Formats: sequence, structure tokens, C-alpha cells
Amino acid sequence: MPDARLFAQDPVRRWSEAPAPAGWRELRPEAARSRTRLSLRAAPDTLAAQVTEALPGEDMEILAAEGEWLWGRTVHDGYLGWLRREGVVDGTWSPDLWVTARRAHAYAGPRVSAPVVAELCWGSGLRRAAGEVVTEQHRVWWPVELPGGEAAWVQSVVCRPEQVTDAADFALDFVGTPYVWGGRSAWGLDCSGLTQLAYAACGRALPRDADQQQAALQRVEQPQRGDLAFFPGHVGLMLDERRMVHANATAMAVTVDVLGEGEYPARLLASLQGYGRWPT
Repeated sequence: MPDARLFAQDPVRRWSEAPAPAGWRELRPEAARSRTRLSLRAAPDTLAAQVTEALPGEDMEILAAEGEWLWGRTVHDGYLGWLRREGVVDGTWSPDLWVTARRAHAYAGPRVSAPVVAELCWGSGLRRAAGEVVTEQHRVWWPVELPGGEAAWVQSVVCRPEQVTDAADFALDFVGTPYVWGGRSAWGLDCSGLTQLAYAACGRALPRDADQQQAALQRVEQPQRGDLAFFPGHVGLMLDERRMVHANATAMAVTVDVLGEGEYPARLLASLQGYGRWPT
């Protein structure tokens, strides 16, 4: 049976991707992009659980509409969810700037006192806009176009070139970030959102959820730095043979724990399902 998180089929609405059963509506994806950090939910309801999050400027596919809600997916991992129509813009988009700051803001003008017009995060896509670079008190401001087409300004430091070679180092930058179910940014993360981001920073594409990540990696018996540790419904990134960084709902934050030391880490160790390593 196809994974319902990845294959769009709704027996109540009789919608399906190809091949659709006889008498069902066959869904055909249309290209879009996320305007902002965008919640994808389990149902077309603002009270439904967030299942994942699209980052600003990420490519989307829209499959169907129901009122002000759209059924779509994030292209990079194929994950499905319901999103508000105003959260996306039609068509593909080619950013030429990428935010590398873990969190950042875009401003209405080239000064820190200008109104904030957008929240940005690592992985957000922007475009350089026409206009002169402004230097203000030794700060370098770039005119940019946000994913929704709006004009804004960012300091050049938020798009500073970055080469990440150690997923563990990258993940440690998020220590203290609040835990948010379905979150994928420094504004809020869940466990598999953190590991997916850390691997993505190293050019390694992981699926969205912990069980999918476990299936994608090579099982190993002894962990090393950068391996993932798997538990029922949970995943963390190993810093060495025992220390692990993870987004967890016990601390409601990204923390570093030593497996087996303390009440919660002891429970984790007792439920350990194994370790995974990027295939070589």
C-alpha cells in the first residue's frame, strides 16, 4: 500500500494521483512556491496538527483545492499536507540568494529601525532586486525580492556563504530552539525536522519522518559522530558514541543528552532501535 504521507489518495473525496481508480478524480500537480514559513496540516482545519513546514521560497506542488485550503506537497521530500491558499504563489521560482543565518528578518528599508516585513530562516530563498547596495554604519544592506514578490531589505551577513561538512556541528547551532511539532526551522523544530535540516546542510537529502529516515540509512551497530539514533517515534543526531543532540518534547527544546545518564536519557537508551549512517 502506498505511503499516505507521500502518495495523494483520499477515499472520502475520491481523489487520487495517477493511476486513479475508476470514477475517481485524477490529481495533476501544479507548480507553486511557499510565500513564507508555511504550515502543512493533517486536515483542512486550522486546529489540525501541523505535519511539516515549508520554508520561504521552497518549491511546492498543489494537487487540489477545497475552499481556502489547498492539498499539496513539499517538492524536496514529497511530503503531503493541507495549507492555506494565501501561503503560496503560483509558478516556479529561481532564488539567487540563500539565507544561511539560522534565524533572520527582512526589513522595509535599509536600517535596523525599519519595520520587519518577513521572518526568514536557514534555507530561505530570496532574489537580489534592482537597486544600489546601501552601507549604513558599516552594515551592508541588499535590496531583495521575497518569495511572494514583495520588496524588502536584508543585511548581507544573513546570506553569508557557508560550507557545512559536519552535520553534528550544524545541529548544535540549534540548541535551545523551541520544540514545535512539524517544525523545520530555527523558529521551531521537531526531532526529524532537525536531522533533516542538518543533513540537508551537508547536501544529503533525507525523508521527513523518523521512520522514513531510519529506512533510508544504513544500519550500524556502533555509532559515530553524525550518525542518527532511532527510538519509537523519535530520532537524534549522535555527537559521539553516547552524546546526542535532539529536538525533544520532554525539554520542549533542542538539547544535548548523554544516552543512559539521567531519567529521560535512560528511558531513551532502553527504547533504542538502532543507529543509521549515510550510505557510503
